[in-house]
Amino acid sequence: MINEGSCSGEGEPAVIKTEAISKKFGRITAVDELDLDIEEGEIFGLLGPNGAGKTTLISMLCTIMKPTSGKAWVNGFDIVKQSSKVRKSIGIVFQQPSVDDLLTGRENLAMHNLLFGVPRGIRKQRIDEVLSLVDLEKRADDLVNTYSGGMRRRLELARGIMHHPKILFLDEPTLGLDPQTREHIWEYIQDLAEKECMTVMLTTHYMEEAEMLCDRVAIIDYGKIVALDSPHELKNRIVGDVVKIKQKHPDIEAMKHLEYVRKVEVKKGLVYLSIKDASQHLQDLLAHTGPIDFVEVRSGTLNDVFLHYTGREIREAGAEGGFMERAMKK
Repeated sequence: MINEGSCSGEGEPAVIKTEAISKKFGRITAVDELDLDIEEGEIFGLLGPNGAGKTTLISMLCTIMKPTSGKAWVNGFDIVKQSSKVRKSIGIVFQQPSVDDLLTGRENLAMHNLLFGVPRGIRKQRIDEVLSLVDLEKRADDLVNTYSGGMRRRLELARGIMHHPKILFLDEPTLGLDPQTREHIWEYIQDLAEKECMTVMLTTHYMEEAEMLCDRVAIIDYGKIVALDSPHELKNRIVGDVVKIKQKHPDIEAMKHLEYVRKVEVKKGLVYLSIKDASQHLQDLLAHTGPIDFVEVRSGTLNDVFLHYTGREIREAGAEGGFMERAMKK
């Protein structure tokens, strides 16, 4: 995904960099000495259970809150010492809707132009450009309260890139949208990253979203990064293929000792095995299991990786959700 034509990409200084950055709220450590390097033009995903530190990390990178310790740079600017320059370098799309319902789409964008000091001579051009990018030209002069949820999300994306930011932060960009609208938003995000040479950092609870969009993902748990790589490499290295077996008296210990078996779990009377290359080893596996009632094989998913590292299912917005919006209002 990283645009190697116009983006500097690999070998250049990271456009987002953190060094042992931490954030504590009393006795609670939300982000724990986290190190991260994100390249220009990269779409980078943050995955984690509720309260894992995803939104807290983005809030610090956006200068909404200060770290307790450690350092971070966004577009080369220190997030504490050069916060105003950081804010000029970024765009943000919040988890909750934040456009003004009583204005038209065009009026919302015009107001954003004023807030970010876009030069008068190019304001109309910028508005037309972003409306075209998100396919809202025909509805630009309608009140936002007549927009569907997907249209509002597209307008928020347009507003977030109005001032041509180097980095776009997206906090649950498709939360609550129907599957078809989510796929359309994914296309807009990919186009933005490529056409604008923009670095995108997003949080999401949708595993298919992370697999579709992200060059790399970081799984965060208890404020620490527990895994970081491309979705493909994480699935290949950690999960492989998943074999589900139903058997009256499974020999779990024998299965665990097979060299190609990475993990064995029993859930509701079914045995789940993560194995390397099922097409090559399935016959041998079945030879060691004895009589079975049925067997099912599927490729590993990013959700399997998530479960491997966190031991729990990813859940939709809870304790951390909406924090950025509340912090901005204070």
